[in-house]
Amino acid sequence: MLEILWAIGAFAVTLGILVTFHEFGHFWVARRCGVKVLVFSVGFGKAIWQRTAADGTVYQVGIIPLGGYVRMLDERVDEVPESERHLSFNSQSVRRRAAIIAAGPAANFVIAVVLLWVMFVIGVPSVKPVIGSIQPDSVAAQADIQTPAEILSVNGNETEDWQQVNLAFAAALGNEEATIRVLDARDREQSYVLDIDGWRIGDQQQPTFVELGMLPWRPEATTTINYIAENSPAAAADFAPGDKIIAVDGTPVEEWSQIREQIMAAPGERLSFTVERGQTQIELTAAIGERSTAQGTIGFLGVEPQQTAYPDEYRFVQQYGIVGGLIKGAERTWDLMVLSVQMIGKLVTGTVSLSNLSGPVAIAEGAGASASYGLVYFLGFLALISVNLGIINLVPLPILDGGHLVFLAIEGARKKAVSERVQELSYRIGGLLIFALMAIAISNDVLRLAQ
Repeated sequence: MLEILWAIGAFAVTLGILVTFHEFGHFWVARRCGVKVLVFSVGFGKAIWQRTAADGTVYQVGIIPLGGYVRMLDERVDEVPESERHLSFNSQSVRRRAAIIAAGPAANFVIAVVLLWVMFVIGVPSVKPVIGSIQPDSVAAQADIQTPAEILSVNGNETEDWQQVNLAFAAALGNEEATIRVLDARDREQSYVLDIDGWRIGDQQQPTFVELGMLPWRPEATTTINYIAENSPAAAADFAPGDKIIAVDGTPVEEWSQIREQIMAAPGERLSFTVERGQTQIELTAAIGERSTAQGTIGFLGVEPQQTAYPDEYRFVQQYGIVGGLIKGAERTWDLMVLSVQMIGKLVTGTVSLSNLSGPVAIAEGAGASASYGLVYFLGFLALISVNLGIINLVPLPILDGGHLVFLAIEGARKKAVSERVQELSYRIGGLLIFALMAIAISNDVLRLAQ
């Protein structure tokens, strides 16, 4: 219950911060362009806090923290006195109206740079992207990659950590091949070409490198259980945190990898586990769950082992000074913007499955998890969501900022505004499309929770 409340709280903070900056972008540029702002609201619905400024602008916080809005003086909506017509939104030039609309997404990109700047100045604890093993019959196995190997670059893009590897492979979706440069166990640089023609990201929400068959090197975990997922086979079998598994089906085990291999190889079967609980040795039997992957059906128990720390040679901190951090923050923001555009295109073309769309539940989980990891990770999560929010708002769908910009571009070219009837019809169609996408995203969230 506490974990759910934490996720909800982090979700509210995430949306509150990002929506506030998005709407502030519209607000600030509107004021600079001489447009009268009637309401600046963070959240929808009944106002739980409200204040009217000396200039008449109402600032408020709505009870539903799932968005926000800026209401400007507009002759199409309000009865505007002759003396204030020059202050209305619709009386402004096409260029000024476009600037006001584009300012929301632009604010999201600016705040992403700032968030990542702070993150890199504080320092990001990272792990080198060393491949520990290759899944059989995978794309990586076909390329005959020898392990262990540290990934230095993907398609010429340097990869300092696993996050950058993940982003680089995501950017390569739709290509016929991907070239990776690695440092092998003898400190020699090697290059491998992966045949990714026809590769699609599936619906398991796994990192791209795992989809391709590359499993990160990790220090061998202990055989002691640290975490048990709710409603999992382990929970049903009465496993408890702190249990130490010493045998599976009578076979002694000393490393977690031995336990994992036996569980993965037994989907739908029943396995017996010899467990040390305190000073007592007990026997537990679990019905192993089933999970579909690109390589077939595997078994799962629903537990996480106690981890041992990475050796110093695998760990490093990405940290920069004030100027270097700003440059790095801007570069990372640009990379995320480019990737977001590419991923939207690949969703449209079917290169990426619609099952990868995430809704509010997944965002809440991500917000809660990143916040629990610490400030640095939460800042990175905020920046990622902020960039996505900005890019999505620029998609040329009516009802979104991008749709408004398209209408203004048409008006600028024709010297005549698009008729209100056409705009109203397009808003309805755009609203239905967005509703459908949200329905898919939320259903994906529900299906993931049910798994």
